[in-house]
Amino acid sequence: MLFRNWERVDDRWPPVVRVADHTGAPHLLVTRHALVRQVLADPATFRPDNALDAVTPVPVAALRVLASYGFRLPPTLANNGTASHPAIRAVVAEALHPTRVAAQRDWLAGLVRERVAGLAATLAAGGRVDLYAGLAADLPLLVLARLVQLPPAATDTVKRFARAALELFWAPVDAGRQHELAHTVGRFHTVLRDFAATGGGLAKSLREVGQPVDSVVGALFFLLVAGQETTSQFLTLLLHRLAGEPAVLAGLADGSVDVDDVVEEGLRLVPPIVTWRRRAALDTTVAGEPVPAGSSIVLWLAAAGRDPAVVARTDQFVPGQPGSRRHLAFGAGAHRCVGAQLARMESAVVVEQAVPLLTSAEVVRAPWSPDNLSFRMPDALVIRRRPPDTRPPPDTAPAG
Repeated sequence: MLFRNWERVDDRWPPVVRVADHTGAPHLLVTRHALVRQVLADPATFRPDNALDAVTPVPVAALRVLASYGFRLPPTLANNGTASHPAIRAVVAEALHPTRVAAQRDWLAGLVRERVAGLAATLAAGGRVDLYAGLAADLPLLVLARLVQLPPAATDTVKRFARAALELFWAPVDAGRQHELAHTVGRFHTVLRDFAATGGGLAKSLREVGQPVDSVVGALFFLLVAGQETTSQFLTLLLHRLAGEPAVLAGLADGSVDVDDVVEEGLRLVPPIVTWRRRAALDTTVAGEPVPAGSSIVLWLAAAGRDPAVVARTDQFVPGQPGSRRHLAFGAGAHRCVGAQLARMESAVVVEQAVPLLTSAEVVRAPWSPDNLSFRMPDALVIRRRPPDTRPPPDTAPAG
């Protein structure tokens, strides 16, 4: 169940469960909000070193491919439990400062408004539209490029690299596929390395505080893979969920439901990152369960968001309900997502503009997600205009 855990998140699990992955490797799965937060808040006992380790061991042939491109991922952000982490994080946090993020809102709103108008015209003409490809897929990348500067590369090239990395390091894949993915990841890694050595923006800022090129590459790698890509995934998942929540859409339309509350409830119910990993640095316990040093710990972020100790209506979409904002979609502690405010802003803008599309549409192709330990990676969200006489009336309360 590790690789499609979002399909079983509604089940009621014990606080900790011992599970094995597809290779037989053991993991301790932590499901309760308080326990997940406890582990995330204690990087000395539960180190982040394995955050980017390949869940499917990479065979020698694929390792040679990566080496041929000079691929290296030193500890920088998510996988950094060393003394260098605070300095690197501070530079990245400054690039993604809430003030700088807020300054992008009007530009983004204009772009989204233009796209939504085009999609609405296609729907009005009787066509179908894909809200992933036509709206959500590249928006976070475009905003990120304005904030931190990125290598000059076609959007589809960056997206292909990011999704390949998520598959190579977090999916159950065979040796042939790993070899193919290694080439895709390695090729773009050389682009990142060249930019890290000479580029401006965030790359220059990191170099100016003494960070080596390898660390600059690692920071850019993580922002592209687990930064912008996860936000486009969340937008797709959230829009799909909202398409089935007519009461919430009606509340957004008449102003009785706050868009920020909708985003937070979406992060609680359909987070794009469903699990994250830690490794025990010493012999310890979690919820009384012995955890020997070196053990892999899988933190079920999605299950933590549905913990009845945190929210009363665990499986229902109820914007603003008590506990909704206590989700752990962005993690917690020293390694909490540095781009959280950026993702929130982007999501709020898209939801605000997309309400008319969703109100008058029906889903004809729901998102499908491939097997993956941590990332949902939805592939499409196709809608068409709903015939006027088939629209269900809004429920008196949001549905589950």
